[in-house]
This record gives sequence, structure tokens and C-alpha cells, in this order.
Amino acid sequence: MRYGRGPEVLSDVSLSLPRGSFHFITGPSGAGKSSLLKLIYLAARPSSGSIRLFGEDVGAAPASILPRMRRRIGVVFQDLLLLDHLSAFDNTALPLRIAGHKPSEYRGDVAELLAWVGLKSRMHALPPTLAGGEKQRLAIARAVVGRPEILLADEPTGNVDHEMALRIYRLFVELNRLGTTVIIATHDQDLVARSARPVLHLDKGRLRPLPPQGPVE
Repeated sequence: MRYGRGPEVLSDVSLSLPRGSFHFITGPSGAGKSSLLKLIYLAARPSSGSIRLFGEDVGAAPASILPRMRRRIGVVFQDLLLLDHLSAFDNTALPLRIAGHKPSEYRGDVAELLAWVGLKSRMHALPPTLAGGEKQRLAIARAVVGRPEILLADEPTGNVDHEMALRIYRLFVELNRLGTTVIIATHDQDLVARSARPVLHLDKGRLRPLPPQGPVE
């Protein structure tokens, strides 16, 4: 993968992640972690090679089905992309509204999820009034509320304390136990070491698998 005519940011990357797996992606800044997530989320296309997602060759798939495929993926972006004019509750519920669910169907689930990430008392607040860590937790709640088939998270614990980082990780683990494939790009080596999950290590745009580390959570 390259941006425009620039150098390749990812080179000779080949991987196959089974349905229901849980992987970390690590590597220094600029190694290509965010670019790899963009390819998986279909926000960018590879300069060469191919991507198969949900059993389909993305390169050969018509553009009309890509939005439907993206709705099967939950994403926690590094820049969060919250909607400032919507409350925390409505930001979280947005994927369910887009999918056609009625408020009566999801009101309780959204409130429970916001309580789980520590935002019970802030569910009616607008994003500009939230602290950095609160915004991070809100973005995570929005990404997981629809129980996506794939969850991609780019530095999801970057703005929270250690206790909340573990709580967020346990939420991802529970989602994974329900069948979601989880891929987390992170610099949090303590979290990686605690998890005993497979690690995909990027170095200068190339992928090097590492064995699981540390005790099981």
C-alpha cells in the first residue's frame, strides 16, 4: 500500500485471520498499523495484491456492496469521529439507527453499555463537553453496540487510565467470546503482555508474527 506516489507504507503483508480470532497489532509509530486497519475496513484499497473479507474478494466486489460490508465492521478510530451535535446516547445508538432499529428496541442496551464504560451519568452530554478519556470510551461504545462481526480498534486505551484500559479490554474479550473477530492496534505493551493473545508486529511496513505473551487474562 502506498499513498499517491509516495513510498510503500505496507509491503509484502500477507495474513489470514480466522473468524472469531483476537489479535493485537504492534509496532512503532509510522510502522503502518493504522494503514493496515484502513485496508481491512475498506477505507482504502491496496496498491497491489488482494483482500478477501467475509469470503468475498473485495477488489472484484461492486462498489455498491461495500457500505453493507462496512456495516458488519465496528471501528474505533484514533481521531474518534464523534458527532458533536448528538448526545453520548445518540452517538452510541447511531449504528443501530442506521441499521433500521427502533429506539424502543435498543434503548436499554445502549444505556447498559454506556454504564459499562463509565458514562452512565454522561449519556445526555454532548461530545464537546466530555473529557478526552470519556470521548474515547464513547467511541468504543459506539463501535461495539451492534455486536459487529469484526471489531477494529486503533489505540483504544490511549487516553484512559490503567483500570479503565483493563475494563475496556474485558469488554473486547466478551465481544470476542460472542463470536466477534477482534483486531487491536496498540502501543500498550502492558496490555499486550497481560492478554496472552497473538501479536502481529509491524516494522517498517512489514509484518512479523510474534507468539502470545504473558498470562491469560
